[in-house]
Amino acid sequence: MHSRLELPPIYPITDRKLSGLSHSEQVRRLAAAGATFIQLREQLLPAGEFYEEAVNAVTAAREAGVILLINDRVDIAKMTGADGVHLGQDDVPPAAARELLGPNAIIGFSTHSLAEATAAASEPVDYIAFGPIFLTDTKPDTEPVVGLECLAEIRNALPNIPLVAIGGINAENIAAVIEAGADAAAVISSAVAGGENIAKNLALLTTSAMVTKHPGAK
Repeated sequence: MHSRLELPPIYPITDRKLSGLSHSEQVRRLAAAGATFIQLREQLLPAGEFYEEAVNAVTAAREAGVILLINDRVDIAKMTGADGVHLGQDDVPPAAARELLGPNAIIGFSTHSLAEATAAASEPVDYIAFGPIFLTDTKPDTEPVVGLECLAEIRNALPNIPLVAIGGINAENIAAVIEAGADAAAVISSAVAGGENIAKNLALLTTSAMVTKHPGAK
């Protein structure tokens, strides 16, 4: 487990349907646009096809020098040599994932309430994700919206653990998310929707986030 993971303000998550691109091509374009920390999320492909996509995406990440985590699938993260895994509440427990992936893997964990976040802080994880902050349609089985006040409450309760906000975040509201205490904002549709716009999308998100982190930045 890392002592304290340094997260970039923008944490893009790949999506083949929204982007119209393979995961590896999304990784290449996101990296070229400045992303340094990316999550591969795939919920539709059969395991074999997902594995092949993940192998290509990890290769692209290595070539670009960016960190790549696999959503949910600890087995695929291990087999492909990805940098780590992002887990949900119903996935393999973080302690089991740590045992399988080793001490150097990055492990993130999704939470949806103060109780879940507090419990997660005692697990061998490198960051906690919290949300959905706003309404989102990228996950049909999403949890109820938690809002910015609850995000700030999590930050105050857990000041020393890296905190990722997720859910409905875009260039218009990301400043409020960072101001509420998130170290990073995980973004899906606002980052990769329309694959040809990835660079533009990421630039808008980064500018909005950095102005909040560093007032006076242009």
